[in-house]
Amino acid sequence: MPLPLTYPGVYIEEVPSGVRTITGVATSIGLFIGWAARGPIDEAVRIFSFADYERTYGGLDQRTLLGYAVRQFFDNGGSDAYVIRLVAAEDEANSITGAVAATVTVGSIAFTAASPGEWAHQYAVRVTMRTDTGFTERFKVEVVDAATKAIVFEVFENLSIEATDGRFVDTFIKDRSALIRATAGTTTPTDETKAFTGGDDGDVLDPNSTDTDLQAAFHKAVLALFDQGQIADRLDLFNIVCVPGESDKDTIQKLQTDCKARRAFLVVDCTEDVKVEDAVDEMAAMNGGDPSYSAYYFPWVLAADALKQNAIRAFPPCGFVAGVYARTDAARGVWKAPAGIETTLTGALGFKVPMSDAENGTLNPHAVNCLRTLPVYGNLVWGARTMDGDNDRGSEWKYVPVRRMALFLEESLFRGTQWVVFEPNDEPLWAQIRLNINAFMQTLFRQGAFQGATPREAYFVKCDRETTTQADINLGIVNIHVGFAPLKPAEFVVIRIQQIAGEL
Repeated sequence: MPLPLTYPGVYIEEVPSGVRTITGVATSIGLFIGWAARGPIDEAVRIFSFADYERTYGGLDQRTLLGYAVRQFFDNGGSDAYVIRLVAAEDEANSITGAVAATVTVGSIAFTAASPGEWAHQYAVRVTMRTDTGFTERFKVEVVDAATKAIVFEVFENLSIEATDGRFVDTFIKDRSALIRATAGTTTPTDETKAFTGGDDGDVLDPNSTDTDLQAAFHKAVLALFDQGQIADRLDLFNIVCVPGESDKDTIQKLQTDCKARRAFLVVDCTEDVKVEDAVDEMAAMNGGDPSYSAYYFPWVLAADALKQNAIRAFPPCGFVAGVYARTDAARGVWKAPAGIETTLTGALGFKVPMSDAENGTLNPHAVNCLRTLPVYGNLVWGARTMDGDNDRGSEWKYVPVRRMALFLEESLFRGTQWVVFEPNDEPLWAQIRLNINAFMQTLFRQGAFQGATPREAYFVKCDRETTTQADINLGIVNIHVGFAPLKPAEFVVIRIQQIAGEL
């Protein structure tokens, strides 16, 4: 608004430039889903290293592939991920034992482990009353080791059983403790130390379980996470979804659709024992209505198992591959195919099905991404097609980097244009939109994200009377058209050699 001019003199007025910088979103935030013996079950926990996973979920566990996949992700270049823990719910009809949280009552206060499982049996709770005058109804709560009672993990001082007190034991511990929850009684507690008991891990939910009921329970639990308002639906941003070992076709098809809704990409594992001749049929059976939001990898990876004195064991490829996605994004950009000689799989010792060029040649045209061991370069990702990448489909979303680049642009522009809502819908607004999006696209062009020698060949941004008609304006709509020329990987390199006939 112009300044009121009331006296003779010089007036200073700041005029906004109209530039609103659009920042590209992260492209390699993982989302890992699976059963664990410990950790929160009602939220996704964000972690930045495998040490974070160990603190929250207890580290590797031979009963589940989740911890191994997370570790393989970080070992191969990942740096940011969410983890969602699944547990079994009591189901007497299908003979499924549910997970139960450990409990202990110390004095008049009932304590419950922060999450279900037997993990809490290693802890005890110690309550110590204050003895100084005027504070005899206040107390200290400590979480200690159950064996010796000497190691202290958490301490909460000067607590009260009065609900109106600022240090009321129930709310104070709930807001601060990673291990316990408390429910105060009506009488002042006494000095006492007792260990947790009664916790139960429940049945292990495994997508490859020999128990079909547990398999079904796993698939159901995974799909429920993406329902409206549920855990995955509440997350702000994730890009790469991994469900280690999951190869159920109905679940994969639903996850493809869920990933489309969240602008994410699904890394799909083959089954452990699938043969070369069956991989194409297995992959095709998993395809639903949105196959371009996923990629299928074959075969399983051989690696050392730290819990079995480094004995060799087969693991699903998703953790390794997701880490390679993250490493490639950081080094080259999301537009670079996550495959080739730079994609060495850290920790891999080989593959369950060693492959020849001929076998690779039968799978690649049908969108099966192969993991291979090549001389000199080692164990590599040797395919970069989406599950929509079969040659016979002729899809424009044939390649992983093209689909992931589009997702990156969509999410970045979605977040970077929120300011447009409720602005006056006319040429000044359209000019601002063009200015801001063009600046963003030009930055990507200079980084080598698009085809073309000039910006005109690489991208376009339109927002004017052609895209937004008067009818659109009357309905409160502004239409922005953004096009880009994606980089496609050099999948086949042909070298022609010709002999030159010498002249006498």
